[in-house]
Order: sequence, then C-alpha cells, then structure tokens
Amino acid sequence: SSRFLAQCMTESMPCTKEQRILEIGCGTGVVTKAILNKLRDGDEFHIVELNSSFCKNIKSRIITPFQKSNSNIKVKLHNRSIQDSSISIKFDAIICGLPFNNFALEVVDEIFNIMLGLLKDDGELVYFEYLGARALKTLIGTPSLRTRTRQRTRDINRRILEHDGKLETVWWNIPACRVIRLRV
Repeated sequence: SSRFLAQCMTESMPCTKEQRILEIGCGTGVVTKAILNKLRDGDEFHIVELNSSFCKNIKSRIITPFQKSNSNIKVKLHNRSIQDSSISIKFDAIICGLPFNNFALEVVDEIFNIMLGLLKDDGELVYFEYLGARALKTLIGTPSLRTRTRQRTRDINRRILEHDGKLETVWWNIPACRVIRLRV
C-alpha cells in the first residue's frame, strides 16, 4: 500500500475527542502510521492482525516508538483474527486492509457483520480493493471462479447500497485501488 492509499483511507477519520479507531489487517504498517499521525491525547487505537511476523514488526518498528512519545494515547495490538478477537467496544471508525477478494463469500459476510457491529452509530468502515481484480477473474477465470466473482460483485454492490457507500479511486497506488466507505 502506498502513502497515497493510506492518506485516502484515513482522510475521513472523525478526529473527535477521545475517538476509538480499529484497524484490521495492518500488514507492514503503512496505514497504521497514517492513523497514528492523526491520533490525539485520549484517543484509543486497536489493531487486529493475524500474522505474528507482521505483529512483531509493527510493535517494534511503529507502536513502541510511538508510545514512548504519546503515552496519553492507548494503542492495543491483537495478534488474532477479527473473528477471534473478542473485542466488544464500539469504534468511531474501522479501517480494514483485508484482501476480501481472496476469501470465500461466507467468510467475507462474517467479517463484515462483525465490523459493522463494532461501529458506533454514524461510524464509518473503510476498506479497499485493487481495481480490475474482479474483472480479470471474470474474464480469464475458470467457470466456477467466474461464478463466484459475479456473486462477489453482487455482494459488494448490495453492501454499498445498504450502507450509503462512497467510492474513491486512488490512481497513485500500484496497482490502482478503489476505496470504499460504508456507514451504519
């Protein structure tokens, strides 16, 4: 992910007093850094990442140095899947970097139900997908992959309609991405 994608994904963070932000799937931390740059005293930031190597890297390279100079901002790293995280508080914003196009539709539906359930009223969920990935799978995939991809597209479009979705393209990412914002 580029800094341009990270900037786009974090630009609508509410920046309210004592906000709670959740990042799911931090990867190497590009978006994590952008989120940390917007936090203020009294804020709370939770990160859920399944990959232990990513967690160790994020903790040592980003979180520990940040906490040394920002002790009034709570940062909590959860090394597990969002399905197993046992998080029960509500968030002002959720920023997700999971590769939904690689997951079974049932798993995607489960994760979205969890994420939308963790949002405060009027909260925002932000995620992205690479432009053209689904179109390419529809063109050159096996018949079963094409069928699943069409189902995925219907699922994405339904969710966008149900949750007042907004779309934005980030051309300065390689490959280009579509950022999707959903509200509850």
